[in-house]
Amino acid sequence: MILLSNINKNKIYLSPPHMTGKEAVYIKGAFDTNWIAPVGPHVDAFEKELADYVGVKGALAVSSGTAAIHLALSLLGVKRGDVVFCSTLTFVASANPILYQGAQPVFIDSEPDTWNMSPQALERALIDSALVGKLPKAVIVVNLYGQSAKMDEILALCHQYNVPMIEDAAESLGSSYKGKPSGTFGDFGIYSFNGNKIITTSGGGMIVSNSQEVLSQARFLATQARDQAEHYQHSQVGYNYRLSNILAGIGRAQLEVIDERVNARREVFNRYHNELSFLPGLSFMPELEQTFSNRWLTAISINEEQFGASSKTLLSAMAEENIEARPVWKPMHLQPLFRECPFYQHSNEDISSPLFHTGICLPSGSNLSEEDQLRVINCVKKVAKIKV
Repeated sequence: MILLSNINKNKIYLSPPHMTGKEAVYIKGAFDTNWIAPVGPHVDAFEKELADYVGVKGALAVSSGTAAIHLALSLLGVKRGDVVFCSTLTFVASANPILYQGAQPVFIDSEPDTWNMSPQALERALIDSALVGKLPKAVIVVNLYGQSAKMDEILALCHQYNVPMIEDAAESLGSSYKGKPSGTFGDFGIYSFNGNKIITTSGGGMIVSNSQEVLSQARFLATQARDQAEHYQHSQVGYNYRLSNILAGIGRAQLEVIDERVNARREVFNRYHNELSFLPGLSFMPELEQTFSNRWLTAISINEEQFGASSKTLLSAMAEENIEARPVWKPMHLQPLFRECPFYQHSNEDISSPLFHTGICLPSGSNLSEEDQLRVINCVKKVAKIKV
């Protein structure tokens, strides 16, 4: 509960939209030409511009990142009774589409170097699956908070067992792994343009691939799977997943400043690191060597004994200061929805569960002022009993 004395303090949000002003120009263009429906020149241009930015052959703009994952699973033929492996430390949108297809999720633990999918846990899960003759139809790898997973090791395993990989890069547009853009490693790459993402269309997503044939099929499914006929004819289940021309216009303006937004978020991270890294018991989410994180959210972990307070205490203190901060994602294998699903932990220990209990995401917006960030920093220091 926010203290009365802090009601007049402006709210500091975790990751608010950051508009350029040019969005209105693109929106006006859509209205002036009456391109309001989920087709139009902004959609076509946004798809091409995003594909060019990440260096793939094609892209399809859809209504959400969740829709993009669902389309990818549909295109891979995932159906009832199949198995799909998925990172456990993620938002539920990564896993829900598995259930849409009637398939069985199997959750793979994190590893400490990136907080992302553990190659060791993935290998054990693949070995077990091969032994019973039921390999997964896909592996969904999530790049958490902008940090790429260990793609070399994970891709090698997927290729060894001939299992397609879907790269959930919803949080990592603008990041890279060994110089290659995040979202371009798997059979499909997924991006999200939700209101809190590094660029936004208010709501929307994108599926990318180097196969134009596959993208053509995705476009067919995303537009209600309408057959080529003079009348409305449908031979298979389709979805109403296309992005509107208006929202695509917003996305075009946002994409023009993606590098600026990434730089701003990394500057936010650097300020936090410079001011807080000396505190005992406080550690930052790592950035793996030879990777570049967009630092969509600055995430920290609190060792209660060393820090002198728990992550819950710190979250409560921030709420009292009218500062929005959040725990890291609750792992999928701990969610009531997935309580019966198999889970493979990293080595001899579970990495993701402790991260959930100790991890906090700090306000990280690209429009976060230095003054407001200092409020956040001072709040952390006060909880740690450091004079400010």
